Amino acid sequence: MKKKINFRFLAVVAVAIIITVTMSTIVFYELFKKEVMQDLKTYVRVLVTADIYDEFKTYDFNENLDELRVTIISQDGIVEFDTNVDIGGLDNHSGRPEVVEAFKTGEGQAIRESKTLEKNAFYYAVLLKNGSVLRVAKEAGSILSVFFSALPMIGVTSLLLFIICAVLSHFLTKSLVLPIEHLANNLDEGNTTIVYKELVPFITTIKKQHADIIRNASLRQEFTANVSHELKTPLTAISGYSELIENGMATEEDVTRFAAEIHRNSKRLLSLINDIIRLSELDHIEREVNYEKTNLYSIAGSCVQMLQMNAKKHHVTIEFHGELAYVTANKEMMEELIYNLCDNAIRYNNENGRVDVFVNPVSTNGANYVELVVKDTGIGISKENQERIFERFYRVDKSRSKSTGGTGLGLAIVKHIVARHENAHLELNSEVGKGTMIRVTFQEI
Repeated sequence: MKKKINFRFLAVVAVAIIITVTMSTIVFYELFKKEVMQDLKTYVRVLVTADIYDEFKTYDFNENLDELRVTIISQDGIVEFDTNVDIGGLDNHSGRPEVVEAFKTGEGQAIRESKTLEKNAFYYAVLLKNGSVLRVAKEAGSILSVFFSALPMIGVTSLLLFIICAVLSHFLTKSLVLPIEHLANNLDEGNTTIVYKELVPFITTIKKQHADIIRNASLRQEFTANVSHELKTPLTAISGYSELIENGMATEEDVTRFAAEIHRNSKRLLSLINDIIRLSELDHIEREVNYEKTNLYSIAGSCVQMLQMNAKKHHVTIEFHGELAYVTANKEMMEELIYNLCDNAIRYNNENGRVDVFVNPVSTNGANYVELVVKDTGIGISKENQERIFERFYRVDKSRSKSTGGTGLGLAIVKHIVARHENAHLELNSEVGKGTMIRVTFQEI
């Protein structure tokens, strides 16, 4: 255990050092590029101020401006003068980025990497009064050459930091693990010596949760596998479409279509994450829930009204019926319950189908109840699937769920919410091809 902790400490240190060195090099090089470009601008100002365009051919640039290349380019892109190269062998410069920008805006700049990656060429161009472009250029070290030139000092500094952190990590790990090792070796003893008083609730929790760990291990493993699979699909789509756009492999029409797919998969990913977070919250039974007298009729009516646009988009009619009824429940959970039931009924409905939502108080054998019923004319659920429909990520029709943006968690959330209300009972009646009816009955307390 100590080796693992120590190793992880050192891994964090190593990663931190590498990131720091890398970011420092990048920041330094960005500043370096700005400085080189600023120098080129200064050279241009000097040349423009000197007004010696007609004397360029006789002016000794190599003597006066060290390692500086000066080029004059006519309006049609022909090189009229160059201090470093025979202009007879030069091609037309009208397509060079810095020249194009200079003709458009009055000035332009560009940086081109050399094939050896040892040096970069920096260019700065301005439009002259006579319509030509004056361009100055200078070669400077690339980011790799800058990094390698400073590598000895970086290496020594990084090594010293790593050694210091390794020593500190050793002592910190030893002091951290010592009381835990003592506790592990004496856990079975009745009078276990506790080095830290903070470990008392830890020991109590361990003993209480040991049985639950085994019971929940397989369920959590299955849930994790399902989450990974469900998240992978939209992420893969988003990555694939964005890569095509990034590499310029998509036409303008494709870009619009790909953007729509990225947006759709992003919404699906967000819905998945929100539902997973909500399920995780509902799993913590220790969380205090506020139960109060809640107007179920009003909540259901608002929910149906809110889902009208969604139903219209799916070519489904949704209507609300009922009477004023109050239940003892958590208001936010009731909103989620009704929303998920109605949303699920809309998604799994047929074109031109309908969803009816009922809230009615009823009396049976002298007891008072409130019934919430969501009934649809959708695809229905077979008998063998009805027992599993409330499981996480279980879908009767996977292709329909994904095409409509369903997460497969809506009914699982419904089941959890009903379980959190001792006065609530859930029933499901469905027939393939005819529709589904889900009834939640609340007993008045």
